[in-house]
Amino acid sequence: MNMETRLAASTTTNPSVGLFVTCLVDLFRPSVGFAALKLLQDAGCIVSVPETQTCCGQPAYNSGDRADSREIAMQVIAAFEGFDYVVAPSGSCAAMLKKHYPELLAGDPVWEARSTAFAAKVFELVSFLVDVRRVTSVDAAVDASVTYHDSCSGLRELGVHDQPRALLASIDGLSLTELRDADVCCGFGGTFCVKYPDISNAIVTKKSVAIEESGADMLLAGDLGCLMNMDGKLKRRGVAMEVRHVAEVLAGMTDTPPIGGRL
Repeated sequence: MNMETRLAASTTTNPSVGLFVTCLVDLFRPSVGFAALKLLQDAGCIVSVPETQTCCGQPAYNSGDRADSREIAMQVIAAFEGFDYVVAPSGSCAAMLKKHYPELLAGDPVWEARSTAFAAKVFELVSFLVDVRRVTSVDAAVDASVTYHDSCSGLRELGVHDQPRALLASIDGLSLTELRDADVCCGFGGTFCVKYPDISNAIVTKKSVAIEESGADMLLAGDLGCLMNMDGKLKRRGVAMEVRHVAEVLAGMTDTPPIGGRL
């Protein structure tokens, strides 16, 4: 991104951003974190990665463990509330922080107000770039046909749909083929795939067929859990397709092996 574009993208001079890396990125795909860091810095942000961050608490929350979910929420808020913004390369985790923390801590004389203020500055990565920083293009070139899966949390809870497509359209050499039923769940659903494996497998089987039918070279999405689930099913069906987090492509960081290893 050239300086003129970067300045046009800036609505607040060099805001501080706390990058919420997410568990899956930290443990399975650190390259997504580095791609997010690059994109945020290119957008003029001062980025920090608090070492005290932990899980967002969604597995406990989805399992009905409200006590541990509240403890995790308070720890995350304390670690991140000093930043101007909190950004996560995951619609699922961002929605947990933004939508469900205030619900968990409602009625608490101290934490209700803190959780509300915290939630107001939480964003999914690509939504933050487009909606807050007003980024309209990225400096990347990828010679590939891609298709895009809209993850449930990002789409339904945060309204992330047009933003990634707008930035993907600015990449040299890239063409987007819309995925049939792009807004239908991939079957991962966090703990859902563990509790209901047969239903999860049926859902991801349909999704993998639609992905193959797209004829695209590469599958993209904004949530690593969805991507790992779809990649696993594609490989089990013998479908050779490159699978990546959208941040890696937007950052031009496609020199690393795709999710699941080399094709």
